[in-house]
Amino acid sequence: MNIENIIFIIIFLLSTLLFIKNLKRVIRNIKLGKSIDRSDNPKMRLKNMIRVALGQSKMVVRPIAGILHIIVYAGFIIINIEVLEIIIDGVFGTHRVFSFLGGFYNFLIGSFEILAILVLLSVIIYLTRRNIIKIKRFYNSEMKGWPTLDANLILIFEIFLMSAFLLMNASDLILQNRGFYQAAGYFPISSLIAPFFTDFSTEFLIFLERFSWWFHIIGIFAFLNYLVISKHLHILFAF
Repeated sequence: MNIENIIFIIIFLLSTLLFIKNLKRVIRNIKLGKSIDRSDNPKMRLKNMIRVALGQSKMVVRPIAGILHIIVYAGFIIINIEVLEIIIDGVFGTHRVFSFLGGFYNFLIGSFEILAILVLLSVIIYLTRRNIIKIKRFYNSEMKGWPTLDANLILIFEIFLMSAFLLMNASDLILQNRGFYQAAGYFPISSLIAPFFTDFSTEFLIFLERFSWWFHIIGIFAFLNYLVISKHLHILFAF
């Protein structure tokens, strides 16, 4: 275990403890309400949960916003399955520890990349609708101040996180081609970005890959803790 692994473990533990502390505060506040027995009609409740949380039925009432919301919500959740691999790599100093899955791993990474670019495009459209087109409902009195700032911060967070993910993969791909890393993963989007960096030295690409890796995972930890004070806490509590 080297110093990089130790630093990662410290950051991971601190961010996890902070999240647990803040989450306990939210749960404590929820428990101030009156307890109600919700064990009846389990099939109906499960059906509604799937329809509302997975199907995003409330969002698709507005088709454009609904489709964008589904892409951003589902994309962000699915992409972050890779966080498990990043955490294991960070703790043990491995690189793409799940690559032994072979073709399935290639499928996962390829799917994550496609989702990442869809999330990026959706977020850009969202920012444009909010701040340039200025759709009327975003300027109602209840949307002024913190709600608007919160929404923009979440969207900017998403841009940075998805960009770091794709940049990490692009530099990783070049390093794989140069034999620095073992070949692993399928990169349909990063392979389009990689040519812009092929003339750079291996040393710079190692730095870029590591910087993007650290930026992405620390950004995830920061995002997770930010959610607890954001109206977007439903990302965690919707189900």
